[in-house]
Amino acid sequence: MRKLILLLLPFWAAACLTASLEAADMRELPHKAQQVKDELARKALAEKAEAAREAAATRAKVFADRRALENAVAQLEAEKKQLSSQVETLEKSSTELAEEETAVNEELAQTDGMIKELVGQIRINAKDLDTLISQNPQSGVGPAPSSFLAAVADDERFPGMDDVRAMAEALLTQIKGSGEVRLEKGTIIDRTGREVEADILFIGPFTAAYHLPEETGFLNHSSDGSKLYALSRLPAKGLQKQLAQYMSGQADSVPVDIGRGAALRQLSHRLSFSDQVTKGGPIVWPILAILVIGLLIVAERTIKLLRNRHAKLPLIDTIRQQSREGDWAGCEQACSEAEGKPLGRVLLAGVQARDLQREDLENTLQEAILKEIPGLEHFLSTLGMLTAIAPLLGLLGTVTGMINVFHVITLYGASDPRLMSGGISEALVTTMLGLSVAIPLMLLHNMLTRGVDRMVGDLEEQAVSLVNIIHRRREQQC
Repeated sequence: MRKLILLLLPFWAAACLTASLEAADMRELPHKAQQVKDELARKALAEKAEAAREAAATRAKVFADRRALENAVAQLEAEKKQLSSQVETLEKSSTELAEEETAVNEELAQTDGMIKELVGQIRINAKDLDTLISQNPQSGVGPAPSSFLAAVADDERFPGMDDVRAMAEALLTQIKGSGEVRLEKGTIIDRTGREVEADILFIGPFTAAYHLPEETGFLNHSSDGSKLYALSRLPAKGLQKQLAQYMSGQADSVPVDIGRGAALRQLSHRLSFSDQVTKGGPIVWPILAILVIGLLIVAERTIKLLRNRHAKLPLIDTIRQQSREGDWAGCEQACSEAEGKPLGRVLLAGVQARDLQREDLENTLQEAILKEIPGLEHFLSTLGMLTAIAPLLGLLGTVTGMINVFHVITLYGASDPRLMSGGISEALVTTMLGLSVAIPLMLLHNMLTRGVDRMVGDLEEQAVSLVNIIHRRREQQC
């Protein structure tokens, strides 16, 4: 387009110049036009040459830029290939490193689990060893046990090899001490709360006993294992004697609490009968009154039945022998000598009514037996009534005790069991006491009733024998 413009430019300029010179001198017009035309031709040639130079320069520059771009593209492609190769190498290396990391993590997790399990086992053993030492009465004599076990067991510090070695030494010491029975002097806290010197007997890790001039008993140790103190209650006389003889070398056996103090603590907290009675509330006293009245009735009835017991064979044999001889006066005399007993009175009534018909004689003897039954069964119904009342009173005490428990729960809630212990003690003690009274009284009542029935049966048997004797004697006379 530019070349076209340059070519048309001279013609346009000539046309313009021609038009402008039309009014001029027509004689100079051709000459000037030729000059202008030549000038324009030179300019056009110059501009054409300049345009050719510029086009050549532009073309050269384009070619140079193209070669530079091609070189740059080739260089970039080479760099791309190199980077791709590096990326592949890095990806491969990354995959290998990831695999190695996974393997290392798995190994680390396994190692960490083993370490945690090992540390947990060490802490458990430290806690068990600490409990074993604290429950060993031998810890109350000598230096105080180390506190590193509690620190290891309570996660206060990470256990190291020094702690493990110390635990092993402490365990070996406990094992050695558990097989020893030794007697030594030591300081204890007696039952009055004073520190005194005493002979202390250690039987392994189970039992510790002491001997003072005035008493012998068992020892217990405080929760921190630093002191030995005498139990608030002395053991039975037999146990004290066994302990004293063993500590003096006069016996080969000694009582041992294999529960590591549990039985001894139970012994020291055992309630006596009077302590239990005081915890039972007001219902206890009627139950105890029933027990006293029932025992009095049992004693009275037992003595009465023993006194009324009679050797039945000698008396009936005497009556049989004398009736054969017709000595009815002798029969009455023999029965009169035993009149203080029911059998004597019944047989005396039968002998005196020997002249009556058989049916009337039997009625007379039955009447005499019925007269004896109230005296034999005296107070037995009362005893049966008391036997039935005792467990009912125990149940009443249970109800009142539970009412007190629910009242305490209403006021204070159930957070502190000690507030409810009074009502629970009342409920259980009254039930126990009511059953403890009712069961033996029931057995005694049945025994007494059985004794009365047996005595009435003997009276009926002897009455029948007397009727048969009199009837046979009467038939012989006829």
